[in-house]
Amino acid sequence: MKKKLLVTVLAAGMALSLAACGGSSADSTTAAKADGNKTTESKAEGGAAEGGATEWKPETTVSIVVPAGAGGNTDLSARVFAEYAKKMTGADFIVVNANGAAGSVAANQVLSAAPDGHTFLYGHTLVNVANIAGVTDYNYTAFKLGPTFALDPAQQLYVNPEKYADLNAFVEAAKAAPGQLKACTEVGAYTYYELLAFEKAAGIDLDLVDVGSNSDKIAAMLSGQVDLMPGAYINCKDYLEAGQFACIGAPTEERYELIKDIPTLKEQGVDLVYPDCEFSFYFPKETPDEVITWYENLVQQMTSDPEAQEAIAKVEMMPNYKSAADSEKVEEEMYNTIKGIADELVK
Repeated sequence: MKKKLLVTVLAAGMALSLAACGGSSADSTTAAKADGNKTTESKAEGGAAEGGATEWKPETTVSIVVPAGAGGNTDLSARVFAEYAKKMTGADFIVVNANGAAGSVAANQVLSAAPDGHTFLYGHTLVNVANIAGVTDYNYTAFKLGPTFALDPAQQLYVNPEKYADLNAFVEAAKAAPGQLKACTEVGAYTYYELLAFEKAAGIDLDLVDVGSNSDKIAAMLSGQVDLMPGAYINCKDYLEAGQFACIGAPTEERYELIKDIPTLKEQGVDLVYPDCEFSFYFPKETPDEVITWYENLVQQMTSDPEAQEAIAKVEMMPNYKSAADSEKVEEEMYNTIKGIADELVK
């Protein structure tokens, strides 16, 4: 039977200027840092990487459409790309924040754009989740996949350390009170299906509460309105260090250097591995191959550059170059994984 979500309204004044994959819901368009000092001669300017040579290059400003508000991991990593793309090619890139409707506002904006390489969607598996949730009638196959730029581990699970000492304590509490412990999510979002998978793997039943954006999730946690929150490390790091949050595990195959002190769920006896957040470029379907090659060359060079690597690390993410072909394979795997979780609901 399909799990019902309890929609709650957070108390007035609780809104925080924090965000994760989706930050503030306010749309904004922000120019990337324009560093005119071209310190690196890019292979993307007519050169060749593994993807081969291309004569194409941007002729006007490139819009990076982000399906999230400013300040979260999607937005911040897009800004790193925009800054270093400017440095390496001399072309102008802007980040366009277009939050709303499970990412479909941004996705539709790109689908209707000219397929000329000057507009692309930047994010992680959002179009797949929106499709699976019934928000849209298309998935990643409606786009032409470009390269992958960065990786954020699958969102970790956070609790109040005064209530739950560790994963075992939380699972035991959930088993003792079926359907009563609240976990915050967002309808049709990546975290919703992550929580469903966690419930099944841990053998528990939670009350999934739709509280909205990631800043709202953090507000709900801080106010004690919910017991569990999936979250990106960049948004939770300060609360971990302050002792306000405790992380009970990460649904990853193994520990990443970025979160090396956080145990995986698997090593604690809960057999759950959920797709990581791999941030890729999605272009209009008819975008020419030479455009894709240009971006592959640029991303490959950027993710190998020590200065750019450091900039990515500063937003608590990892460089993660994949070609367009490999990115498409990952999208297919993610789609099938999350759809499999969704299909379990109707059995």
